[in-house]
Amino acid sequence: MRDPGLTAVGTWSGGVFMHFGEDIGDERLQRVLRPGDGIDTVVTADVYGTGDADRLLGRALEGVPREDYCAVGIVGHDFYSGARSGAKGYARFTDPSLRGPDEYAGYLRMATEKSLERVGIDQFDVLLLHNPDKIGYSHPKVWEGMAALRDAGLTRLTGVAPGPANGFTLDLISCFERYAELIDWAMIILNPLEPWPGELCLPAAERHDINVMARVVDYGGVFWGDMGPGHEFLGRDHRSFRPAGWVDEALGKVERMRPIGERHGLTPLQLACQWDLAHPAVRSVVPTLLQERSTPERPAKSVEEQRAELAALPADIRLTAEEVDEIRGIGDNANCMALKGAAPDHEGPAMPDRWEIDPELAETAARWEIDPARDLAPA
Repeated sequence: MRDPGLTAVGTWSGGVFMHFGEDIGDERLQRVLRPGDGIDTVVTADVYGTGDADRLLGRALEGVPREDYCAVGIVGHDFYSGARSGAKGYARFTDPSLRGPDEYAGYLRMATEKSLERVGIDQFDVLLLHNPDKIGYSHPKVWEGMAALRDAGLTRLTGVAPGPANGFTLDLISCFERYAELIDWAMIILNPLEPWPGELCLPAAERHDINVMARVVDYGGVFWGDMGPGHEFLGRDHRSFRPAGWVDEALGKVERMRPIGERHGLTPLQLACQWDLAHPAVRSVVPTLLQERSTPERPAKSVEEQRAELAALPADIRLTAEEVDEIRGIGDNANCMALKGAAPDHEGPAMPDRWEIDPELAETAARWEIDPARDLAPA
């Protein structure tokens, strides 16, 4: 058994289960996911492909000794008894229309056992709670259920994986404070072009000795260097829903960062990883491997080349504190969007992804010197 390594790959890569770039097909994704050649940590979420991502990872792991890799599982969206709601996906298992608090532990055990069976292993090294709602972050029955999974030997370590959208800042910090003894790892969105709001959570993670795995380090593929001005996305590519012009704006900022990376012998993607890892709480990075459309004018790297580039990431932190600050200044995205979770600009009843800041979370904000109106509201 292993703890997560410096670099990791996830089953959402390669466009097979998530619509990012070209679909590379099952066999290539299996080879990309197979531990070895410098990357020994693999991450899967049971809801991807409604279990098919787990199965594909299981095929990728065939013949690899269990002690040679770290397996990270993620559960929390109920595709067993819940109905899919279009682009919103499946409801969280804590949805009151599906079950009450006394059934949370039973669901978590069932979902974890089924995920392990599909992957073909007996235990996860780390199991994360996927994209919790307000109940998931705060209800003791949820975290009693997570503790029971650890006690039963279904996972060595437990934690939480907010998102996939940006936000949940105060909810995550409050969760750290309540359940720190059960949160070994947390997965958040963080990269030099999205320092906000992820950085706001890091002091609490560090204080509570919680390791952070950074996701979306590639910023939608921009740091891989395969996207040019006016980049056109394939029909169902999720990135096409971002605001117009985001690629061109990001490319300009990457060019301003490039000399810093070159001073240290780092590619733009490696620079993004090193910037994340320069934060003491961040211990692992898991960018998405994306197969962009290749043209004669702009040939794109293969996902295999991207994996090799990630595997070659230097383990020693090469950036100075001044360079970390400089990069943050270039990529500053503060207040650029409406955040999910507890938000100062939400009024009315709680929604599955958004709710008001209650008095308890307001106290959490004050303890961590976060001013919601200043730090969590869109401009």
